[in-house]
Amino acid sequence: MDKKLRSQLDGLAEKYSELLIGSTEPEHVEMVKAYVLYSSIAKSMPPLAKHWNDRYPDAKEAMKELISEIKKLNEAHRASDK
Repeated sequence: MDKKLRSQLDGLAEKYSELLIGSTEPEHVEMVKAYVLYSSIAKSMPPLAKHWNDRYPDAKEAMKELISEIKKLNEAHRASDK
């Protein structure tokens, strides 16, 4: 992947994080990237997500916690926009 595309994708992820949870802190952007990747795989290839969940139950739990945290941040962000 060339540097220009990488930079543009990083900008897209940062903007998505800002719109989703109201933060562009690097830690939050990385959380959102993991969430997007997992969600995309779970929707487009459910057997792969199931295999990963079965193989790495600790990671499955960590992903559940990450998704819960993003949901809380999203709800707080939406509440602050009202």
